[in-house]
Amino acid sequence: MARILSIDYGKKRTGLAVTDPLQLIAGGLATVATSELFDYLARYVQSEPVERIVIGEPRQPNGQPSENMARVEQFVNRWRKAMPQIPIDYYDERFTSVLAHQAMLQGGLGKKARQNKALVDEISATIILEDYMRSRKL
Repeated sequence: MARILSIDYGKKRTGLAVTDPLQLIAGGLATVATSELFDYLARYVQSEPVERIVIGEPRQPNGQPSENMARVEQFVNRWRKAMPQIPIDYYDERFTSVLAHQAMLQGGLGKKARQNKALVDEISATIILEDYMRSRKL
């Protein structure tokens, strides 16, 4: 089997998470500058088999697209043109940042670590991936 990779796409930074090859466990991969994301992923999929990419769909609590949706769609369209062999799907990311902060609190991380936005982005990507994996097993 190949991995599933998830993206928590941000204006400046993007969090990434990935499954193990058996798609049993999701774990944080990295946080990269959004300007470097495409090249980072292109290198990653050359070195690791990736079956699918799941990207957080930014929506407001009322379900309307957030301001980041246009940037996400541009990235998705670019990816689909360049790498059609690796599908990319949207997955609702509402409240993942809140859940990431809660996970950090429950994990006993100190205030300084909880303020690390790169870590929050990576944990958010992991939450997106875990939710996606859970939804496939239902």
